[in-house]
Parts: sequence; structure tokens; C-alpha cells
Amino acid sequence: MDSAMTWLERGKLFLIPKLRAAFHFLTKQGIAMAGNMLYGLLCVRMLPVPSYAKFAVLFGFMGSLTTLLDVGMSGTITPLVGGQIANLPLIANYVASIRRIAVRMYLVVAPVAGVIFVLLVQRQHWGALVVAQMVVVLLVTTWFARVSSAYGAVLILRRDRSRYYRAQIIGSLGSLTLLVIFWALHGMNVYVGILLNVAQTLFLAFTYYRRARELLGVKGQPSAPQEKAIVRLAMPNVPSTVFYAIQGQVMLMLIIVFGHNVSSVASIGALGRLGQILVLFSQMNIILAEPFFAKLEKARLKRIYLLAVGLVALGVAAFSALAFLFPEAFLWILGPHYSQLRVEVGLMVLSSSIQYLSGFLWIVHSSRRFVYWWVTIANIALILAVEVLFIWKVDLSIVRNVLIMNVASALVSLAVNLSCGVYGFLRGGQELHQPGLQESLESGT
Repeated sequence: MDSAMTWLERGKLFLIPKLRAAFHFLTKQGIAMAGNMLYGLLCVRMLPVPSYAKFAVLFGFMGSLTTLLDVGMSGTITPLVGGQIANLPLIANYVASIRRIAVRMYLVVAPVAGVIFVLLVQRQHWGALVVAQMVVVLLVTTWFARVSSAYGAVLILRRDRSRYYRAQIIGSLGSLTLLVIFWALHGMNVYVGILLNVAQTLFLAFTYYRRARELLGVKGQPSAPQEKAIVRLAMPNVPSTVFYAIQGQVMLMLIIVFGHNVSSVASIGALGRLGQILVLFSQMNIILAEPFFAKLEKARLKRIYLLAVGLVALGVAAFSALAFLFPEAFLWILGPHYSQLRVEVGLMVLSSSIQYLSGFLWIVHSSRRFVYWWVTIANIALILAVEVLFIWKVDLSIVRNVLIMNVASALVSLAVNLSCGVYGFLRGGQELHQPGLQESLESGT
């Protein structure tokens, strides 16, 4: 009886904090992410194929450009400020310095991106006016997305998470509600779908900007030393950030370049929405898996690691099998325009599942400092090799072939991450050479 109670008590101590963290995530950021995912899926169903092709191309390119315009600069505020979160002028100065760097980057990158976008879609024959409108939306929205990222970081740093999540929930559910209203009134079209999404981005940018100014209470002044510190901290991550920003949209870009009709573009965009189903769980890995494995005793690490990886692998394998065996359930989500994509649904879910497993491994490895340059280099090199091989040997005007390429790329990335895990257990994590840092991490401070 005593041993049973001990087992129950241990189970409670283990599960309750995890369940509480998961509930907090699902009731905060999870609601906003679910709303955005549902918004995208409803656009797939509501918009005709030619219209959804425009929607998918615009927001796919927009996602990559937004990442490229920031390249991790917003994320440097927290480590640069460190424990000085009460030093409001310091935070304001860093924000101002990031803003000045961002303006310079925008003036260089944005015009180039606009030209690349025009060249990318020229085979779609959408007309000069439509493409010009898309470029304007692209450039305006990416700027405000960057503003949202920078000032949202201030709310996180100042621990105003309730306002941070509230803005996301209002923006997500607000745009979703308006979308349904327009559809009910028979006023739904591609312009409505795009502009509601843009309105959400602007709402977040203005909300975070106003709240950050209230929290700081002072106007920051940019400085050259702070700009150098920001660039120095962000620079090591720039190559991988640029690669993955482009890699995230490589299927869509390839089908735009090699595809012969707008239906192929819309199909890749629609299938990509299914791949985002696992994004919610990917974010939960950061909340739950990373801190758990970071604090796990070394004696228990290998056993728990193998158990967790095995459970995740079984889960994504079952999810992939479901997509291949019962594609109708997924095709119903996409709507009647895409009912012929039975095999393609399975391939998309399979590649997303492999990528999720690979991402889980990466999170766990990072938490244990299994971080090595050869992993990054091998990952990028092998993925590029697979894509070059497919471009050279395979007809990428066919949607199914593009998806097979994506599965192959995901498999080589998974192989690299598995190798990283084996190497990490044999060699150990990266050593921390800074005096006092090792003790600080181990104590959790």
C-alpha cells in the first residue's frame, strides 16, 4: 500500500506540473495558433483554386521575408539585457538600436524581395495590377510583422505575458470571426482573405508598440556599440536562419517555377496547411520537452530519451498511416477542390511528421547542449544535395514529385539529428568555458 501511494505521489509530482504547463499553453498561445490554423484552412475551402493560389504564394513568400528581415535580431534583447530587466532606459535603447538596424535592412532587402517576387510569379500570368497589389501588401505587412516581433519581445522581457497572449487571441479570433461573417454574407473573396490577415498583423504591431511604450516609459536612443552587440550576437545564427526561412517555402517556390498551371500552386499551398497541424505540438515541445530534459539527471537521461523518442516516433507513424489509409478525412478539411490529392495528402503528412520528429530531437539535443557545427553543416549540405538531385533528375512540375522530394529532405535531416544524438551521448554536450556560467545554468538562475 505504501509503495502504491509512493508511486501515485511520484506520478502526481511528475504529471501535474506538465499538465498545468500544457493547459496554460493551450489556453493562451494555443488558442491563437489554433485560430490562425483554422483561418488558413477555411480560406482553402472558401476560395476558388486560382484565388487560393494567389493567397498561398503571397503569404508563403511573406513568411520567408519576415524571417529574413529580422534574422533573429528581436531575440537578442533578452540575452543582452540579461538580469537588468528593471533598467528601462537600457531596454529602450536596445529596441531603438534594433529599429535602426531594421530600417537599414528593410531599405536594402525589401526592394530586392519585391523584384524577386515579381520574377517568381511571372509565369502565372496574374496581370501587372494584381502583382503590383500583392507586392504592396507584401512590403507593408512584412514591415509591421517585424515591428510586432521587436516590441512583442519587450512584453515578454518585462513579463507582461497576459497582454502578449491576449493580443494574439483577439487578433486571431477576431480575423476568424470576420472571415466567417464575410462568408455568411456571400462577400468572401481573395481580397477579403488577404486583407483580414493583414489587419491582424497591423493590430498586433500597434498593440505591442503601444504597450511596450507604456512599459518602458522612456524613448530609447540608438547607439553604435549596442548595434554592434546586437549584430555580433545574432550573426552566428544568420546562415541557418536564412536557410530555413527559404527552405520552409521551397516546395511552393519550386512548383511556381516548374509548374505549368495554377492548380499545382494552389494544391501545394493547400497541402501545406495540413502540414501546419503539427506546428501547435512543435511549440509545446519548447514549453514542455526542453525544460524537462534540461533538468533531467544524467543517470536517467538515456532511458527517458529513448522512451520519449520512441513514443513520438510511434505517434507520428500512426498519424502518417492514418493519412495514407484514410485520406478522405484530410481531404474533407481541404474541401472539394482538392479531392483528387489522395496520395499527396499522405506524402505531405509523412514529411511533416518526419520534420516534427526531427524537430523534437533538435529541441532535446539543444537542451543537453548536443550542439555541434558539423550538425548544422551536414544538415544544410545534405538537404541541398537532395534538392539539387531532384531538380536535375525529376520533373518538379508534378505535385507528387515535389512532395516526394520533401520527404527525402526530411529523412536526411532526421538522419543527421539521430547521428547528433548518438554522438552527443558518446562525446557529451558542449562545454561552457565562461567562468560562472556553468554553475548558473545548473542552479537554474
